Amino acid sequence: MTIEEFEDSLKENQPPPDLSIYLLSLWYDGKGDWNKAHSLVDSLSGQEAARIHAYLHRKEGDLGNANYWYRQAYSQMPATDLKIEWRILVESFL
Repeated sequence: MTIEEFEDSLKENQPPPDLSIYLLSLWYDGKGDWNKAHSLVDSLSGQEAARIHAYLHRKEGDLGNANYWYRQAYSQMPATDLKIEWRILVESFL
């Protein structure tokens, strides 16, 4: 799947089959369902989940919590806007 196909799938009511949990979280975020996106990664461990978790808290506006999760992901809060960060994350998990 390409990034364009992933973005096009946001027009649908259901996510594409066989998405990883990380892409599924980003898909729901792309649909505007922050709570569903967060619930999918909230209890996961690992650097990948922490990276999405960080992005979601940044989007929420909770920068302190976001910074905690960026550190857990061995990353820093990017200087890009949220749309670019979302796209970079999607591309990294495709």
